[in-house]
Amino acid sequence: MNLNVRISGSLRDFVTETVTDGDYENVSEYVRALIRRDKERAEREAMEAMKVRLQDAFAVADSEYEHLSADDLRRRALAGTNR
Repeated sequence: MNLNVRISGSLRDFVTETVTDGDYENVSEYVRALIRRDKERAEREAMEAMKVRLQDAFAVADSEYEHLSADDLRRRALAGTNR
C-alpha cells in the first residue's frame, strides 16, 4: 500500500526534526513506527476491556449462574440465542 500524506507547518517541522535527529532513517520508517505504536495501544486497550469484562463475570456469585447441559448449549447455539 502506498499512501500520500500532506503535512505542513509545525507538524512538518516536527517530522523533519524527528527524522533528521537520527531517530528514524526516513519519514516512511517514522510513520510505520507510529502505526505500530497505535496498533499496540489499541491491543492494550482491548485487553484491558476484556480484563474488566472477565473481572465483572467472575465477581458474580455462583448462585447467579444457570447450570446448562451440553445439549442445552447446543440448542441455544443452533437457535442463535443467549437465553
